[in-house]
Amino acid sequence: MELRSPCPFSFDGLAEFNAGHARILEGWGLFVDDVNPVARTNVAPEVGPPAEPVPYGFSHSRPCDPSLPPTFVVAGAGELPEGILAAEGMVRAGGTSPEGIAAKATFVMDLMEHRFRGLGGDWPAVTAFDIYTVHPIDRLLPEVILRRVGPAAAHGVRWFYSRPPIVGIEYEMDLRGVRTELRID
Repeated sequence: MELRSPCPFSFDGLAEFNAGHARILEGWGLFVDDVNPVARTNVAPEVGPPAEPVPYGFSHSRPCDPSLPPTFVVAGAGELPEGILAAEGMVRAGGTSPEGIAAKATFVMDLMEHRFRGLGGDWPAVTAFDIYTVHPIDRLLPEVILRRVGPAAAHGVRWFYSRPPIVGIEYEMDLRGVRTELRID
């Protein structure tokens, strides 16, 4: 699920938002063994933000031939280690220099790779890369992102001039490997 919010949240504000969002998903019967399985990205567009959090897009699965490669969606993540939702955990906290953003992007690439490998994915299976930051990414593309992903670089990168969902996080990314994408305006 892809959401757009009016502005980044505080850590406590995001925890409160997430709790309400989880209650909705649980009410819809989407939890599996009391766990929320929904991959989500929630960012705040820097230009033209919505007045309240709104859906932007979603992914869903359907049965397919098991001989085909697996598909996957990796939830958005910024420069926080898994399981840490505190400012003290931020990679290069406050670092917005080109070197600081590159360190954050490298960390997030590692995190994305760990997540999709856990889902049975590999770089060649990735069909879409979404980057969310208000900082320039031109220096990151050749070395930090595209060379690393090998043949998946053919798909390019979508850059959303947006802020990650928590104040102080400067760079977020999500990715997916899918067979079909449909845009409805």
